Amino acid sequence: MLDEPSPMLHAMDAAGVDRACVFNIFHPDGRRANDSTAAFVARHPDRFIGFAYVSPMMPETIEAELTRAIDDLGLQAIKIYPPYTVFPLDHEAWHAIFAFAQERGLVILSHTDDGALSEPRKLGTAAERFPGATFVSGHSGNIEPFRTQAIEMARVHDNFYLETCSTYRQPGVIEKLVAGAGSDRVLFGSDQPLMDPRTQLGKIITADLTDEEKRQVIGGNARRLLGLD
Repeated sequence: MLDEPSPMLHAMDAAGVDRACVFNIFHPDGRRANDSTAAFVARHPDRFIGFAYVSPMMPETIEAELTRAIDDLGLQAIKIYPPYTVFPLDHEAWHAIFAFAQERGLVILSHTDDGALSEPRKLGTAAERFPGATFVSGHSGNIEPFRTQAIEMARVHDNFYLETCSTYRQPGVIEKLVAGAGSDRVLFGSDQPLMDPRTQLGKIITADLTDEEKRQVIGGNARRLLGLD
């Protein structure tokens, strides 16, 4: 977690990244998390796009806080993090968040991995139940066989997307994501400040993809989903 944006801006400039999506998942109280995100974005609104965070551990706050975060603070999408809860992604405890995203036509970025709470197939269940929301599988399940599971969910559900950042990336993974889901369904992610965006971007730049496929993954798809075009 960063309070000072300068290190992120330095890394973004070095990597040639124009804008980054940011959020704060380190407060169980979404209000504190979203206030800090909005303050961070306000320092460089031309470089940062804020995502709202809420938790099913505080269900009584979900609708009001998402409304405030989107309408009053100007945050543009939703981030969820199942490992900080006791609920798997296919549990009804998440439905209030998903229903809000569906009503507003918002993107939800969720951490996915090999854990029982965060399997991509469980996010796929949400994508099927809430077709008006867009679901992004953060890390694309991280490792096998959950990476393949994420690809299968993207094939089945038109509102299910894959995201590239991870600590577990063997050679050829970017190509596998694009071949499996299509270049229009894969989004570049850096996991900054936990990871250096130059390393994460390099995997895409050097991947065996066409220039157009790289343009889609690196920024074109995100601009389309977030309405930035």
